[in-house]
Amino acid sequence: MQYQAPIDLLKNRTIVVTGATDGIGHEAALTYARHGARLILLGRNQQKLDHVGAEIHHKFGKFPSLFKIDFATAKPEDYHELAQHIALVAPTLDGVLHNAGMLGKIMPLMETPATLWKQVMTVNLDAVFYLTQALMPLLHNAEQASLIFTTSSVGRQGREGWGAYAMSKFATEGMMQVLAEELANTKVRVNCINPGGTRTQMRASAYPSEDSMKLKTPSDIMPLYLWLMGDDSLTTHGQSLDAQPGRKAGPAV
Repeated sequence: MQYQAPIDLLKNRTIVVTGATDGIGHEAALTYARHGARLILLGRNQQKLDHVGAEIHHKFGKFPSLFKIDFATAKPEDYHELAQHIALVAPTLDGVLHNAGMLGKIMPLMETPATLWKQVMTVNLDAVFYLTQALMPLLHNAEQASLIFTTSSVGRQGREGWGAYAMSKFATEGMMQVLAEELANTKVRVNCINPGGTRTQMRASAYPSEDSMKLKTPSDIMPLYLWLMGDDSLTTHGQSLDAQPGRKAGPAV
């Protein structure tokens, strides 16, 4: 997208970003802060959370709220406890970006160990459901709220070797579609973003021999993340959108 967001697009809005310490999540946190948002950042590494919090304060003079949570080990009740803590600092949420995810391994589906399958589903699907459920009352408190899930091209068309990750993204697309119907007459809109091949550590794990310089950076794909979080997308609901329209799935060539 060639969207040019106003600098005050997210002024006075409170947004949760998961997986905010690395890659796309880190860039989204910086981008949202640059455009005026008050941030609530979630991550599993306290040192990294503190670092991105200090970076945002240094660059934009704002103190984000930081919450450590490990989606791989958290229980359903942990998400409701987290939501209670978040409500103390932000009784209203204007947006949630579900960015955190786990790749697992590129391997044949029938060779996937049960432990790996469970880990990927726990992080990519269960955590997204439990956190969304826990935060939904705070989203309903907003005048308009945007809920964004992260999908993938392998969550739309199955691809050899992508196994558990692909299954988790197919389920994410389904969760978004179900919620879109259930929230149709509310002030909460829900959509998916497919980032496409992006220069991140997860991408390097999937394609170790790929020339990363041929990929877009997280910064390059931020226009869609801004557009979906702001008022210009108020009528967009139940859609799965590409941050890199027209890009062919698979390794960069």
